[in-house]
Amino acid sequence: MKSKIELTQGDITDLQVDAIVNASNCELILGGGVSGAIRRKGGQVIQDECNKIGTIEIGHAVVTGPGALPAKMVIHAASMSLGGWAVEQGVRDCVKNALRRADEKGAKTVAFPAVGTGVAAFPIDRCARIMFAMIAEHFRGKSGIEKVYIVLMDEKKMAIFQEHLKALPD
Repeated sequence: MKSKIELTQGDITDLQVDAIVNASNCELILGGGVSGAIRRKGGQVIQDECNKIGTIEIGHAVVTGPGALPAKMVIHAASMSLGGWAVEQGVRDCVKNALRRADEKGAKTVAFPAVGTGVAAFPIDRCARIMFAMIAEHFRGKSGIEKVYIVLMDEKKMAIFQEHLKALPD
């Protein structure tokens, strides 16, 4: 399974993958953090699509086009309510449902940020543990996804995720 996961440091909006995951709020407002970068680089068209979808529940995931991003689609997975904090079950469900949407849309490559660790203030260590557990669970079933990228913004987050990745079975 380790061969299907790649950690990388940088800007998720620059990746040429089938799908990038936006750890969004339930209102699908592209404000700060990764969401803001997606809006700035992808264009207003992504926010317009989100507005048409409306509100989703924590843990749910929906798909929009990529606007001007190099990805083929954006999967918006709600890890929090607008102005709220991410909680463990929300992080767990949004990772699980983002992977489901990616499979439903035929994505072979999917890039995730460290879900909920930005403005939603979820602890990075718990995030890494949950994300790897949900990715492992997904790959135990039938999946067309060939590679999951986890894109981290800084060396501290990268080191934490690397430690958790080492603990995974091959």
